[in-house]
Amino acid sequence: MDAVRVALLREVLAGTEWPAAARRFAGALRSSVVPHRGGLLLVGTEEYEPWHLAAHLVDESAWSGLPELAPTLVRHRVRPGAPAHLSVGLGRLEAAGRGATLLMVAPGRPDAGLLQRVHDARRAGATVLSLDGGDEEVRGLAHEALTVAEGAEVDLDTVQHLVSAAAGENSLPSPRGGRRFRDRLSALADRLTAPPPTRW
Repeated sequence: MDAVRVALLREVLAGTEWPAAARRFAGALRSSVVPHRGGLLLVGTEEYEPWHLAAHLVDESAWSGLPELAPTLVRHRVRPGAPAHLSVGLGRLEAAGRGATLLMVAPGRPDAGLLQRVHDARRAGATVLSLDGGDEEVRGLAHEALTVAEGAEVDLDTVQHLVSAAAGENSLPSPRGGRRFRDRLSALADRLTAPPPTRW
């Protein structure tokens, strides 16, 4: 999802909790991975692999100049001959310790094996975050959680777009105040067409 679509999504969801909740969660993610530089591990459940979120975080990492945001996608099943970036199995979680950040995306209840690995990583010092559907055990393992419960205005995929976009932002958005829609749209167009900041 490109910046224009994310901006439109935020406009549609203005007045709901989701844009602010996604920014808060993205801030926790960013503050965990950037200072520690221990690597970001991204894992889903056996039924749900967050490859789409992985791709968006890779893009945001490149655009923001923060390589720490690019995750290692940890997979339940690695196919023979898969490229290197798709060849990391669950065993990688066993090596996660202090300085590492583990982001678990769990729409439903993960199997006991994954929960145990995440628990062990947390005990070894990894920071655990979860994007989840409300499972209590998943939330209990997470230092920071963003839950998309059944019946919410949005689904988990939409929230992942909001989180990945917010994680790559270099600054907080300006206060909305009482600006008219046309003014907000004009400001958005200015930001989207501005050249990227120069990095030395």
